[in-house]
Amino acid sequence: METPDGDLADVEPAKAEKGDKKLRVRQLEREGEVAADFLETLLDIADLDGDIDVDVDGDRAAIAIVDSDEGRVPRRLVGADGKVLEALQELTRLAVQAETGERSRLMLVIAGHRAQRRSALVELAKVAIAEVKESGTKRSLEPMSAFERKVVHDEVAAAGLVSESEGVDPHRHIVILPV
Repeated sequence: METPDGDLADVEPAKAEKGDKKLRVRQLEREGEVAADFLETLLDIADLDGDIDVDVDGDRAAIAIVDSDEGRVPRRLVGADGKVLEALQELTRLAVQAETGERSRLMLVIAGHRAQRRSALVELAKVAIAEVKESGTKRSLEPMSAFERKVVHDEVAAAGLVSESEGVDPHRHIVILPV
């Protein structure tokens, strides 16, 4: 049962949890709407084509700039090694925070770059995991963004090994440890 303030009160734990999930989804949808408005304005100012799709993916809003009917999403929105994409994502998160007052963990996807990068990272991780298992020595990988490190950490854990992040951005990297 909701109070006039919209809080859940005197509700069984299972119902409260269900209500909390619905509330969280509504918050993420709101984040997505704010982000889409910001990005739409940005694309208009830059005179770039692209449609914006908004979704909720797990515990974060997922915003995608996809090809419009008029043309293709410019690859320059991704930039070398995804640097422009990362900067746009951070600006979008800041715009959402300014509007909602809440820190955002939204994920921005442009031209399928993250899916391609994820595949490359999984392959990199598999090669490094095999090297660590064979040699019994630790292996340091190249510096990576938080998204990239998460992909590799997940792959290492799935292989039964342990990994750690070391260093400070922009030189933060993963070290895969033998068992």
